[in-house]
Amino acid sequence: MKLLFLAPYPPYPPRGGGQQRMYQWIRHLARDHELWLLTFSGSSTATEALAPLRNLCHVVTVPAPPHGVGRRLRTLVGSLEPDMALRGRSAAFVRAFDELRSTIPFDVIQAESIEMVQYGAQRTHKGPLYVYDAFNAEYVIQQRAFWTDLRTPRKLPAAAYSFLQWRKLRSYEARLAERFGGMLTVSGDDAKIMHELSPALPIGVVPNGVDTKYFHRRSSSPPLGSKPYVLFTGTLDFRPNIDAVTWFVQAVLPLVRQQQPQIRFAVVGRNPAPALLALGEQAAVEIVGEVVDVRPWFDGASAYVVPMRIGGGVRLKLLEALAMEQPVVATPMGAEGVEGLQPDTHALLASQPVEFAAHVLRVLGDPLLAQRLRAAGRALVVERYDWQSIVPRMVGFWDAWRGAGIRS
Repeated sequence: MKLLFLAPYPPYPPRGGGQQRMYQWIRHLARDHELWLLTFSGSSTATEALAPLRNLCHVVTVPAPPHGVGRRLRTLVGSLEPDMALRGRSAAFVRAFDELRSTIPFDVIQAESIEMVQYGAQRTHKGPLYVYDAFNAEYVIQQRAFWTDLRTPRKLPAAAYSFLQWRKLRSYEARLAERFGGMLTVSGDDAKIMHELSPALPIGVVPNGVDTKYFHRRSSSPPLGSKPYVLFTGTLDFRPNIDAVTWFVQAVLPLVRQQQPQIRFAVVGRNPAPALLALGEQAAVEIVGEVVDVRPWFDGASAYVVPMRIGGGVRLKLLEALAMEQPVVATPMGAEGVEGLQPDTHALLASQPVEFAAHVLRVLGDPLLAQRLRAAGRALVVERYDWQSIVPRMVGFWDAWRGAGIRS
């Protein structure tokens, strides 16, 4: 097949969750299909970094449109469309997209993430199948952010922003069937949510995954030397991750250190927000930032935490931690969407600070429990979440939708 992926940002290097998902599509599908990638790129450096992908697919880049704070504030009340849709609006992208469509007979055109929804063009005549790959049920993230921020007076401006985006995104996502012949979600929970919004649109669940050959436990030599630490990884300017790290540092970590004063908290990921850099001034917190290879940090950690209170979908960070045989402590929302994950078998779950801290202390103090969680978590992702078995599911949905006559 001839396949075109529309991306809101370069999928290589595959450091964030969305980048990893897009990269794995390209990596696996390039073996049997001819691929094109049309993506925004924020700089010449980012464009040059895409060089390894050019061995797998045709790469076309256009400059990323500006979406600074000033522009976002101007459109907050002045536009009926959500901020995430406006981020992907670009005349240059439209021109490049039109040129590709007019010269290449694509079988499938897939819009990656909600920024690309505006480029869906489902019609009734013969042509490519347009598919939307939903990284999240986006309106739910803003809805949860609103209720979380509403509890804190200093976060009321953020709550107001989330309220407006929640309502705009819900309306926007309810109209997906006008543009697409099928939608992919990362979890059954997201599929149910999106089906309620857009019942006429065929939906297939294609979860996030992990490369279990790459992510596997090797040694236990900690990058922080002899100091034991619990670990969090993720994109560190992503609002749900900022909230998770802040909540853990302020509400959970002091309870852990009351009984284990030597324990530190290491936070690894790109683009640390100023709020997280400020937390790193505490002696027990290390905001590491971006690293070339995250696996040594997994290897050296005593436990991995997923203290998410906002978000949706399936978190790649959790799948990577399980693949790396880390004993995991998560909130129920942090483990949401991982089919087959059983509390107390694959991870320990808690939503309140006291209980969350108690679970961390259990893992730190009970080597047999930690080993049992390590083995069960690794077995789960090898069985259900290796990318090699996930990518064919997506192709199966494409074939079914195209075979049923769901075409543009």
